[in-house]
Order: sequence, then structure tokens, then C-alpha cells
Amino acid sequence: MHRRTARMAGIAERLTVRVPEAAEMLSIGRSTLYQLIGSGDIATIKAGRTTLVPVESIRNFIIKSGG
Repeated sequence: MHRRTARMAGIAERLTVRVPEAAEMLSIGRSTLYQLIGSGDIATIKAGRTTLVPVESIRNFIIKSGG
């Protein structure tokens, strides 16, 4: 299995990911992801200083966007 594919498989099993991982999953930049977060299209959870993105929120965004 390719390294990136293996890494993405591991991410898919997690409940949340950090912002850089979420941007990678969506193939967008962090700035674009923060715009989606700001507009309410993607939910986040704050854990101290860390911003976590629920994988379910990413899935819902993809479905809502017609993906």
C-alpha cells in the first residue's frame, strides 16, 4: 500500500483530525478550509489551543457539495 494511502486509511478511522490533515483530505489549502469553517460549512471542536475537525463534518460537507 502506498504511504499516503495507508496514512489516509488511518485518518478515515479517526473521529477528528487537525486542520492541516483536514485540508489535505479535501485537497484544499488551510486558508480555504478556514473560510469554510468561518462560514459554518465545516464544524470544529476546540481542545485547548488545538482546533479539531470532526471527520463526519468533512463527510457531510462533501455530500452537501455534491461529491
